[in-house]
Amino acid sequence: MTTTIEPVSLAKDDEAVIAAAEEVVEAVDRADNPLADWLTVPDTPVLPAWARNWATFRANHTALWKAAWWHARYHGLRSPKYGAKVVGYSVRGAYRGGRRLWPVLAAQDHSRTVKALAAQSKAKPDDASLAMQHQMAHRARTEARRWRWTTAVLLGGAAAGALSFASLGLQTLVGCMACAGLTAIGWSSESQILDHACPPLRIDMSAQQLNDALRAVGLLKQGKGDDEGPKVTCIVGPIRDGNGWSVIFDLPRGGGKKAADVLAKRDDIAAELGVDEIQVIMSRVRAAKGGHAGRVSMWVADEDPYLLDGEPKNNSPLLAMDSFSVWNPIPFGRDARGNRVDLPIIWQSMFFGGLPRRGKTFSQRLLTAAGVLDPWARHYMADGKGGADWIPLRAIAHRLVMGAETEAIAALKAMLKELITEMERRYALFRSLPTSLCPQAKLTPEIQKRYKLPFIFVTIDELQEFLTAMDKEERDEVISDLCRIARRGPSAGFISNFASQRPDAESVPTKLREIVTIRYCTQVIDQTSSDMVLGKGKAAQGADASVLSEEHQGVGVLVTGPASFLTALADYLDGSAFTALCARGRALRKEIGQLSGDAIGDVPAAADEQGYLIPPVISDVLEVMRHSVRIFTTDLLAGLVRLDEDTYGDWDAEQLAAELDKAGVRRSSKQVKIGGENRAGYQRRDIEDAVPIEILNDLAAA
Repeated sequence: MTTTIEPVSLAKDDEAVIAAAEEVVEAVDRADNPLADWLTVPDTPVLPAWARNWATFRANHTALWKAAWWHARYHGLRSPKYGAKVVGYSVRGAYRGGRRLWPVLAAQDHSRTVKALAAQSKAKPDDASLAMQHQMAHRARTEARRWRWTTAVLLGGAAAGALSFASLGLQTLVGCMACAGLTAIGWSSESQILDHACPPLRIDMSAQQLNDALRAVGLLKQGKGDDEGPKVTCIVGPIRDGNGWSVIFDLPRGGGKKAADVLAKRDDIAAELGVDEIQVIMSRVRAAKGGHAGRVSMWVADEDPYLLDGEPKNNSPLLAMDSFSVWNPIPFGRDARGNRVDLPIIWQSMFFGGLPRRGKTFSQRLLTAAGVLDPWARHYMADGKGGADWIPLRAIAHRLVMGAETEAIAALKAMLKELITEMERRYALFRSLPTSLCPQAKLTPEIQKRYKLPFIFVTIDELQEFLTAMDKEERDEVISDLCRIARRGPSAGFISNFASQRPDAESVPTKLREIVTIRYCTQVIDQTSSDMVLGKGKAAQGADASVLSEEHQGVGVLVTGPASFLTALADYLDGSAFTALCARGRALRKEIGQLSGDAIGDVPAAADEQGYLIPPVISDVLEVMRHSVRIFTTDLLAGLVRLDEDTYGDWDAEQLAAELDKAGVRRSSKQVKIGGENRAGYQRRDIEDAVPIEILNDLAAA
């Protein structure tokens, strides 16, 4: 069988090609189809924007009822004033009505005739016909007055009699109707009963206000004369959305402006709207959500969305959990509209930055706290400040480095080498596993349980304290190790969590910061500092932590991707709650045999488990001497102050010796030799001898 291939012509006037093209044209696209225009109109929502979901419907109706309630109270308090005005207008109406009714009752129309005839009769006294006409006109006037007054009196009396026998409700109704009628008669163009009510709205969003704001900041061209110029096209709203106004708009074409230009002008737009910049939340609407490069979503809050009654309160959901799995997104906080913000942190690394006492450490600790409740998470912790924020983690931490002294730096370097060795061991294991079990050379829940490979949390707070305390060679080595862990560790189950106050090029190198995928920045002093934490150019895109104020403790800008960011209020988890979580995490790990490393030999945690009460000074001294077998008294006092300045800030060598003596410490010698220098100090074994022997025996057995 021979297959014949038809020749194909590319000539424009080929009839075969034209006929084939006509055959594939659908009916709705044919020019001769009378329904073509109607059928090609894109679908539009049937319901208005405020009625498309329950949350928006509720927000708009709540705002309506609030406005109605405000107006009801406003006018209710002024009702006596309004009543007095009505009475006044009624009196004026009665006066006006009386003036208009009197000529009728007095038959003044007849009086004019009588007066005219009287004047003529006086001029011609001998004219009998004029006298007769005058007499007849006078009589007609008298009769008109008689029946008009009689009718008025009878009607008034009948009405009064009828009302006297009517019910109170009917009397009130008739009285109101009469009052309304008299008020209408007494009304004038200047009359006004109700006062002008202006609800104290923080912002009354409207399309005109939006256009004026964009025009003022140079995003819309100015018109000429009566022409205002180009305007935005509001796709949705402005409508009430929660405790604020929401609008989605398109910039006019031909102006050369795009959504990114609007985001960069957030501060200026907020000033034109008369609100704080923290109240304006803007973002691009991406193509995945029906947007384009010129479509902007903007939400303007009525008040600061991150402060509730002037104080941020946002307790962490972790407090109510018995355990947690890091495979799930970690509860982190809420955004401006009150929506939960959860962070999926597997395969990720994190960086936290910001000024002191703005909630940086509290926010960083949330992610570690979730890992505390997962018994399949192993923690490596280093705190360059050596304060009390991370002390509770000693109950579960595989490695815990406190402070940035020589011994602590050595412990940090050893910890990083241990982490790299573990990372390489895991990758070697993944390469040996079949593809069916390890298809992507990554940690999986099945591999985790089968080969006992917990997540590795690498948490370093105040990283700049470590790096600035090292010489160049040590610093380069540590930075290289950190970069290897942050770059290659995620697939092996390593979760890096770093923090620094101001990560400039000297304290935290750019090559380390650029590897990090999730970033969170609390208040900083300027946009340059904000970009150091969040990434270069983020402030120009709207991710600017310098707009936060001193009241925004625990509030920061969260960047989760190249073009994804939001401002979030981190959940609240104080030191006592973190301590309770660590105790719970220790119990979970002991149940499945995952308590390891330094946590096994932690004296205070073991004492708590057995119900022993170790004097706090013993516990704190052991913590300061975590990396030392002996220490000078001056260094010990400095470490105690860093640990708890409120308690140890005024202590001297004599008070320290007295308190340790009360706690049962017996010094084998008052001098210690460190680095060839003999000075007053303490040995760790003397401090441990004050701990009950049962606890030490249990730790030795473990």
